[in-house]
Amino acid sequence: MLFRASAKTVAVMALDTSLYHHLAEQFFHVHGYRPGTSEARSWERSLPALTAALNDAGLGDVEVMVEYTLPLNSKRADVVLAGVHPVSGEPSYVVVELKQWSQAEPDEDDLALCRVDAYAHPVLNPIEQVRRYREYLVDFNGALAEHPGRVSGVAFLHNATEFGVGALRARERDDHGQLFTAERRGEFIDYLRARLSPDHSGAHAADELLAGKTAPSKQLMAVAAQEVRERAEFVLLDEQQVAYRLVLNAVRRAKRSDHKEVVIVTGGPGTGKSVIALSLLGELYRQGVSALHATGSQSFTKTMRKVAGARKRQVQELFKYFNSFMATEKNSLDVLLCDEAHRIRETSANRYTPAAHRTGRRQIDELIDAARVPVFLLDEHQVVRPGEMGTVDEIRAAAAAKGLDCHVVPLESQFRCGGSDAYLRWVVRLLGLEPGGPVEWEPDGRMSLLVAESPGEMESFLQARRARNYSARVSAGYCWRWSPEPKPGEPLPADVVIGDWARPWNLRGDRSVAGAPPAALWATDPAGFGQVGCVYTAQGFEYDWSGVIIGPDLLWRGDRWVTDRAASKDPVFKRSTPDADVDRLIRNTYKVLLTRGMIGTIVYSTDAETQEKLRELACAGLADDSAAGGRSEARGTASSRS
Repeated sequence: MLFRASAKTVAVMALDTSLYHHLAEQFFHVHGYRPGTSEARSWERSLPALTAALNDAGLGDVEVMVEYTLPLNSKRADVVLAGVHPVSGEPSYVVVELKQWSQAEPDEDDLALCRVDAYAHPVLNPIEQVRRYREYLVDFNGALAEHPGRVSGVAFLHNATEFGVGALRARERDDHGQLFTAERRGEFIDYLRARLSPDHSGAHAADELLAGKTAPSKQLMAVAAQEVRERAEFVLLDEQQVAYRLVLNAVRRAKRSDHKEVVIVTGGPGTGKSVIALSLLGELYRQGVSALHATGSQSFTKTMRKVAGARKRQVQELFKYFNSFMATEKNSLDVLLCDEAHRIRETSANRYTPAAHRTGRRQIDELIDAARVPVFLLDEHQVVRPGEMGTVDEIRAAAAAKGLDCHVVPLESQFRCGGSDAYLRWVVRLLGLEPGGPVEWEPDGRMSLLVAESPGEMESFLQARRARNYSARVSAGYCWRWSPEPKPGEPLPADVVIGDWARPWNLRGDRSVAGAPPAALWATDPAGFGQVGCVYTAQGFEYDWSGVIIGPDLLWRGDRWVTDRAASKDPVFKRSTPDADVDRLIRNTYKVLLTRGMIGTIVYSTDAETQEKLRELACAGLADDSAAGGRSEARGTASSRS
């Protein structure tokens, strides 16, 4: 939340322009960058329109919470109003979505989407948008979980006439999402008066909402079975819902007119790509539409088969690998959901591929050809192996070569790392994946960042978190040799040796050895703590606390990072792999490892100069975090602990 005050205070600040300047400064402090033009324009124009309506309604003492950040999510509701219900006397809340649109019309395929001239692609109908914000708040804020009737949702299009946007109202179904225009401002005032009392301050109600305990997060693996077999467990917000519905609409078009098109969903770690994929798979599965989920990750696919298909063999068969479609007949599927598509390789063939299947076709072409609606979900910064070529440009070019329409939906908000956009930006700046150089971490109350003085200290800290029912893992760059797995009865070889601390790598194979889980289950099985995970077993998963050991392949020297390919033991780096590619892939590897945590990340470098730089940037060691860690955990997850 950027700002909170009574409606009459906000109105006064809006008049003398101090509101905009205050919000801009707060925004920069919280998010680390300046607000965009559209955001600033909304503060200058939309907030005064809302507070004027509140004051005209006699609701000057209602509390206005501006840019209210949703729990465990980087999405922000424009405004949440807090007050007292005029009849029940209980706390009452209104989630408000403000739009400056003067014209918008429903998408011809789907009333949940709409078309606005300023956007090239359809966007979510604001009624649907605010309804989902309201539902998400009820799901995740303990103050509302037992009292869902206390909160309603409204979209206020203060520049619009009924002629310009009235058709959007066909999406109205209940009090969870209503739409008002400038032409119906009087009705909007009546709506507010029916839910908020003019005789009481909203300060106490706002306090109660802000103090509400964050409910357990619906972690992907914890609810995968229900998601696929039974019903939707995740509330998809904004561009997530747009992506979901674009795919469903494309499926309908394909069925009606023998039509084929490609959809790309792109976003950073934790933006909900796999949530969208599983929501789609579940919905299509329930509709009887032929759809499969595929990845290039053995760990991810095997885990989904185990979790989602534990009691139903046919559900296990929904999860495939990218190289499963070499001999698939064209368009034999309605939908193919290519999750973790950044792991697409140049070809599906390897040394074990039968000669009859060595067609010479690219893997990307096989995947596009397999379904009427191929869907690719990817993060270009998670390419960690030479030969991985799942990029937006590659997929677009492959679609264009076949004469197919290609729709790209970017995901911006993210749910991992406590929903902290600031932390994700810190990571990409730290690793030089975006320009500007590393910056000092400024705690944002959503994610903890700590530096351990030794791997032993890191492990002890994480073990203490596990004792409090939080999940935790230690991962590292691939800088230590990986011994063959031992014979039955022998201990795992402790390959990762740092001083007098030594631990084994996670297993490589499909069976449990010496009490350690198979490689595919390292991130989700409680027995995975005690082995050090590599990027290939961590990628695609999340846990509450993430310990990351930066090895000698990534070093801070003077004023920049240096990658040392000789320090890497990763066998995928051949002599023929260019230095520039190795540099990029090592940096991407650490981006993946540093973005697995939901509550906090603890980092340690084996190199003294690099460790000193991390101390300088993170500004907190484990000894400094007794308070900060507790605050973070209070907002953290409580499901799927391991």
